[in-house]
Amino acid sequence: MSSGLLALLDDVAGIAKVAAASLDDVAAQGAKAGAKAAGVVIDDAAVTPRYVVGFAAERELPIVRRIAAGSLRNKLVFLLPAALALSAFAPWLITPLLVLGGLFLCYEGAEKLREAIVPHAAHAIEEREGSAPADAKALEDAKVASAIRTDFILSAEIMAIALSAIPAGSFVMQAVILAVVGIGITVAVYGAVAIIVKADDVGMALARRGGALAAVGRGIVAGMPPFLKALGAVGTAAMLWVGGGIVLHGLEAFGLHAAGALLHGAEHAGQAISGFVGWLFGAAVSGIVGVVLGAALIPTVQHVIAPAFAMVSGAFRR
Repeated sequence: MSSGLLALLDDVAGIAKVAAASLDDVAAQGAKAGAKAAGVVIDDAAVTPRYVVGFAAERELPIVRRIAAGSLRNKLVFLLPAALALSAFAPWLITPLLVLGGLFLCYEGAEKLREAIVPHAAHAIEEREGSAPADAKALEDAKVASAIRTDFILSAEIMAIALSAIPAGSFVMQAVILAVVGIGITVAVYGAVAIIVKADDVGMALARRGGALAAVGRGIVAGMPPFLKALGAVGTAAMLWVGGGIVLHGLEAFGLHAAGALLHGAEHAGQAISGFVGWLFGAAVSGIVGVVLGAALIPTVQHVIAPAFAMVSGAFRR
């Protein structure tokens, strides 16, 4: 009896060790996959705060919470099953979809760059789309819906990048790693967004208290507008360098090795100085490619893709 119990305990200990090793593997693979998507994550964090601009302070966190819930639903309910289905039945589609996502990031980045250089272009688009809803509840619902739609595209790219970074393994392991990445990135992004949107309120509260903390509070309030502007610039740059890099790697995977040689050559040249300079050179090349591709896509999207999408959407609504 005792020997049987000892054997059972030994088996349980062995299972526990395997489970612990699996958890370590999930954590390691999740961190690696999440790091691959870091550029898109930066853009996600940079884009979201603008959706709460203009609302009362007491509505800021509820709006962020609603967008975060929509983001989690996008990742876990829609994108995770789609990613697993791709991995199981059509793995050859992952790279083309990544390239399409990379092209979308290039377009979005180039469009934001154009808006920064020529602001009236953005106003013209807003006029074509119509004015915002007059009712505060309708306006909030519209903003949240728009944010969740934007998040869906960025989340799809995050999940596709994460999937491409996960080595071949069991279906369950892939599902767990993707879920860990999806939940971890959502918590990190929207936790950071919540801190950003409430930072000025914290600064105001400190300023009202007086004393030594008043200067800190005033500094926070004064520093938030340039910080948000800098965050937006970083997000735009991240879109361009990540999008350009994804396209270059995708072209290399399709056999166009000159694209990969351009990127790797820049990285190796910089690595002769330091690892960071090597990364910087590679990011610069990817960013330039992103700007060129995005600029070329702007007229195509505006005059071909957007009208075709509107026509199809209108036909379905009828």
